[in-house]
Amino acid sequence: MTDEGAAGSADGEVAGGLEDPGSLQPEQGGLALADPEHDDHDRTDWEAAAAAVLRKAKRLRDDDPDDAVWARLTRTTLDGIGVGPLGTPEAVTDLTTAGRPTRSGDWDIRSFTDRAALVDDPRAAHEHLLADLAGGVNSLWLQAGPSTDWARLLEEVLLDLAPVVLEPAPGEALATARAFLDHVGDADLAAGTQLGAGPDDEDLVDVARLAAERGVLGLVVDGTRTHDRGASDAQELGWVLAAGVRALRRLEDAGIEPAQAAGLVELRLAVTDEQLTAIAKLRAARRAWARVLGASGVEDAPVRVHAVTSRPMMSRYDPHVNMLRTTVAAFAAGVGGAEAVTVLPFDAPLGRPEAFGRRIARNTSALLISESHVAKVVDPAGGSYAVERLTDDLAVAAWAELGRIEAEGHDPAAYDARVAEVVAERDRQVATRERPLTGLSEFPSLSLEQPERAPYDAWDAVRPWGAAYEAMRDDPPARTVFLATLGPIAAHTARATFATNLLAAGGVGVDVAGPTEGPDDLVAAYGGQPVVCLAGADGTYDEWGERAAAALREAGASYVVVAGRPRDWADDDAAMGVDAVEFLGRVREKLS
Repeated sequence: MTDEGAAGSADGEVAGGLEDPGSLQPEQGGLALADPEHDDHDRTDWEAAAAAVLRKAKRLRDDDPDDAVWARLTRTTLDGIGVGPLGTPEAVTDLTTAGRPTRSGDWDIRSFTDRAALVDDPRAAHEHLLADLAGGVNSLWLQAGPSTDWARLLEEVLLDLAPVVLEPAPGEALATARAFLDHVGDADLAAGTQLGAGPDDEDLVDVARLAAERGVLGLVVDGTRTHDRGASDAQELGWVLAAGVRALRRLEDAGIEPAQAAGLVELRLAVTDEQLTAIAKLRAARRAWARVLGASGVEDAPVRVHAVTSRPMMSRYDPHVNMLRTTVAAFAAGVGGAEAVTVLPFDAPLGRPEAFGRRIARNTSALLISESHVAKVVDPAGGSYAVERLTDDLAVAAWAELGRIEAEGHDPAAYDARVAEVVAERDRQVATRERPLTGLSEFPSLSLEQPERAPYDAWDAVRPWGAAYEAMRDDPPARTVFLATLGPIAAHTARATFATNLLAAGGVGVDVAGPTEGPDDLVAAYGGQPVVCLAGADGTYDEWGERAAAALREAGASYVVVAGRPRDWADDDAAMGVDAVEFLGRVREKLS
């Protein structure tokens, strides 16, 4: 290249290159995208198009009106809140709450270290903390206690840059806080450092005073524990509000004014892979807590929210799917305005997470922040018709739950009874696969090798959403089901795949007959299994399904299942909407 070519021409143009492809440019003003003057489609057009799809899928009858799509496509949450298929302007005409996230810039990436890890192997815990901090973590959430070896654990940790968030065991809040502060001495502590007393800790007042003197946070109102037991979003928010109210009252009675007490508080909430509700939940928490503070005479107090990816949503089986779940949850936490986000490692349900799991957990937030730039915009969901509606509905539902808790005198038994109702409904939805769990109730694989992790107790109080399926997978039957596939592959593959996945969800394997032309082919492939499952097209069932069932019974089968709607000649049936847990229980009993 010549000097002239390297430097370019005097007018700033670079020599060489290609002509600007002007012929590919659309005519300016010719794209009628969001221009109301050129938008000829209205609500009825969308209803007609959506209705056509639902009729094709047999989810609407031919005589159903087109506007029935709204009811058909509206999902109802466990709190009875409807989430429609589209956000529309009329959805935000009657909102009763207001407020939005105020976090500006990146959220605090917070790692978690359980209590047993700090006790069993402090050196390894120290190495994990240093690796976390070197890998992009901003703060450390520690289940520490009074006897924690702070000097070893926090060696090389710059406490003026990395906040430490304590979670002491019940009854140890004050002793833990004192031990930590004694270790720190007069050194500066990073903003966000948290001594971690709970609303009902006996030493709450003393810890709050220590925190105020030291200029750090002192109180965590943790809703994740009631979430772990199965509470709905509104129930978790209502519990957090009620617990926060109890704490504010105790502190005020001790002479700590609400304005000062509010500055010591951090709310901790769970976020799930149900993206819209998770975003709305964090936004609703701010509005409801601001209302609590307003009723206490505190205006414009900061609300600090720490979001933790849900434990119950995670699965011990096919655990790598947990990476997808936690990524969606972390995205929702960031969009919802959380000041701090903890992504739990994908292998945490299996036992103590290893270095790879911790690395993926911290990198999840790092990628969302640095590569996807999720944190660049303040409240990116603000103004969305759907999110604003859902935020308002959740805030109202949470306030109603707070009212119930207050009216009952903060009676734990009454609250637990309502949570039990939610747990029963969620279990029903999971059992019928209305609420699918990928890798567990949907698309399970019996051939995947299960990773092994050192046991620990961090999951003892967690009730996984897929507990019923996990229990069956923990105790697989010794025998398999004979999958009697009727007809050629093209004719039986859909139902054979459905039946295989359904049985695998209960830890039941299958032996597949393959392409067949009649009962004789099935009997020839049959291996003496007590349970057989016929899988084929309805026409094939009508033609020779009954003869196939009879031939297999004569060959030794004692329990005949048909994939599809019930048939008189079958003992059981498996179709969409069946209670999979009950069905699998019956099949497993026949295999035993």
